[in-house]
Amino acid sequence: HIFFFQASNPGQFENDSDVLWQRGHVPETTVYHGRVGINTDAPDEALVVCGNAKVMGRVMHPSDSRAKQNIREVDTNEQLRRITQMRLVEYDYKPEFASVMGIKNT
Repeated sequence: HIFFFQASNPGQFENDSDVLWQRGHVPETTVYHGRVGINTDAPDEALVVCGNAKVMGRVMHPSDSRAKQNIREVDTNEQLRRITQMRLVEYDYKPEFASVMGIKNT
């Protein structure tokens, strides 16, 4: 089941005609053209979840080997040489970011 909510506070949305949630082309799907935040009002990616996420099923990821072809071994020495050219850094999260994201160990 898909549930849609509309604010009961008139004027809460700048323009009620800007409908971002749409029924998808595939049955039982919904499309949102924008960023979605769960437990955050400032998502900076397509989906930002601040907190735990529980998945009851499979998580499909483009790194899955079923989506790849021409998989072959690489020259390990060449890859290690490339790694030694990488810039590695350590950092601490800014306190204001850590508190918003719920990060305890910065």
